[in-house]
Amino acid sequence: MHASAVFLIEFGAVILGLGLLGRLAGRLQFSPIPLYLLAGLAFGEGGLLPLGASEEFVATGAEIGVILLLLMLGLEYTASDLVSNLKTQYPAGLVDAVLNALPGAVMALLLGWGPVAAVVLAGVTWISSSGVIAKVLGDLGWLGNRETPVILSILVLEDLAMAVYLPIVTALLAGAGLAAGSVTLAIALGVAGLVLFLAVRYGRHISRFVSSDDPEKLLLVVLGLTLLVAGIAQQLQVSAAVGAFLVGIALSGEVAEGTHHLLSPLRDLFAAVFFVFFGLHTDPASIPPVLLPAMTLALLTAGTKIATGYWAARRAGISARGRWRAGGTLVARGEFSIVIAGLAVTAGIEPSLGPLATAYVLILVVLGPLTARWTEPVARRVTARLAARREPAGAAAVDSGGDGVAEEPREVVDDPDAVGRRS
Repeated sequence: MHASAVFLIEFGAVILGLGLLGRLAGRLQFSPIPLYLLAGLAFGEGGLLPLGASEEFVATGAEIGVILLLLMLGLEYTASDLVSNLKTQYPAGLVDAVLNALPGAVMALLLGWGPVAAVVLAGVTWISSSGVIAKVLGDLGWLGNRETPVILSILVLEDLAMAVYLPIVTALLAGAGLAAGSVTLAIALGVAGLVLFLAVRYGRHISRFVSSDDPEKLLLVVLGLTLLVAGIAQQLQVSAAVGAFLVGIALSGEVAEGTHHLLSPLRDLFAAVFFVFFGLHTDPASIPPVLLPAMTLALLTAGTKIATGYWAARRAGISARGRWRAGGTLVARGEFSIVIAGLAVTAGIEPSLGPLATAYVLILVVLGPLTARWTEPVARRVTARLAARREPAGAAAVDSGGDGVAEEPREVVDDPDAVGRRS
């Protein structure tokens, strides 16, 4: 059979399968991300029917998917919103780094992998998946929730921190000296700072340049600009996702609304391809040997991410329901974790690090949409049961001649989605 025909058959079957899985997830009122990942496992290395002809195209589509996810996320907020959130939420970023990077570093040291591997695994466990979380927020209709800016602030801080972390890791893995590592870091910081400055200072001019009444021209200009900035950022060792996000926040007003409308179908298509690609490059046979430490690390850092989101949302004055939602949404790990682990595997630092990181991310990328959906309802039910158990005990103490001090009334939690109400 001709190579182009094989490519069309394979890729067409993938897209059709994704559509059917998405329809099934919609009927079940469930995020389709775990189903996409399982489909990737089934048709990847060591799976039921490995793909061959379309693998390179799927890889490119996956990269575009991450870029579009972050672009659309950036369109939801203006540059002033970003600066304001960064100023108010930087303590949450520090708490996030300590709580979630430390378990990975400790695990690597306990396994005897050495300090360089510890730095690498710390990054794997630290960074949440902006792509997965952006998709989950959209699927659940939470982009307008009051806790969403807190979630986005933490994600942005993590993405910007990657501009510092990735050059350091690259230098450590290459055994580069202090001078070479410092130059790489300075370039990365300079590029990230320049793009952020242009987005904040000249966002209106950029929007005016991009604006067009013709949807076709608007689509081409915005998509081309985003891919160009993302590519330049990645070439200069700054995350392509950061570049795409900053392009999104630089666009405002009618341009942002029109872009969102035009690019939403493309985002959904390429985002689905990204999650399939993630599963395609995981050999199921490599997971069992490292499953126990990966599960231990996944459960531990799921708890630390929930604690991070809860603390950050509480600090921002969000109600208890919003705090639990913020924590549960941050659990997923994904694209950055795989990139970090891939650098270590290429450098040959520790053979077991790659499979462990893959198993860890697969667990949390499947668990993440579940914790986002169910952390708040479960926490609410547990709290209600504990309160119900305390009430009879307090009533019994009063009836038996207790000190007569009545239990203080519990706080009534307002709807966190209603802007303007107390939270």
